[in-house]
Amino acid sequence: MPLPTVEIETAPNPKHAVIWLHGLGADGHDFEPIVPELVDRGWPALRFVFPHAPVRPVTVNGGMPMRAWYDIAGMEIAQKQDEAGMRASIVQLEELIERERARGVASENIVLAGFSQGGAIVLAGGVRHAAKLGGIVALSTYLPMAEKTDAETAPANRAIPIFMGHGTVDPIVPLRLGEMSRDWLQRLGYAVEWHGYPMAHQVCAKEIADLRRWLGTRLG
Repeated sequence: MPLPTVEIETAPNPKHAVIWLHGLGADGHDFEPIVPELVDRGWPALRFVFPHAPVRPVTVNGGMPMRAWYDIAGMEIAQKQDEAGMRASIVQLEELIERERARGVASENIVLAGFSQGGAIVLAGGVRHAAKLGGIVALSTYLPMAEKTDAETAPANRAIPIFMGHGTVDPIVPLRLGEMSRDWLQRLGYAVEWHGYPMAHQVCAKEIADLRRWLGTRLG
């Protein structure tokens, strides 16, 4: 059963899709407002798919249930990784990709995007996906299960373009963790376009403008 989603189509019968995963404690509505700011009128019809993460207890939040793609055990976000939770969310991401393909969107026309926890899942899931995808957008995030990435990547996505943006004063996902993830991916041969912005754990206008340009080259 695919996750419930919020969907926005920029024009009828889209043959391109962006699957966008929100961060911890948010939901699929979180990035709805970005669509009119991001989309260029010259682009082909696009379907934005914003899934709601499952509700689960989150250790760092005192065990309170909230929408999360995986559990976070402590303040050091990349320590004691919930690998089982991450892999379950990657399976759910695969289901969303397959649903777009069933609706007539070729896999190479599907871009995966995510913020924070959502970004971690699209990075880990995108490089492992068996069919060629259009790109990965990873905002304010890091590469989970990094040491297992090389052995588990799919040959079809070895050349996938990756956009990474990060706040230089991010108190939640430290800049250094983002940079380490970028370096790890580049060492494995991935084409990462990296941007740092003078902001905290958020998205800014300059980042949206840079992302519009990057997406435009994928859609052009």
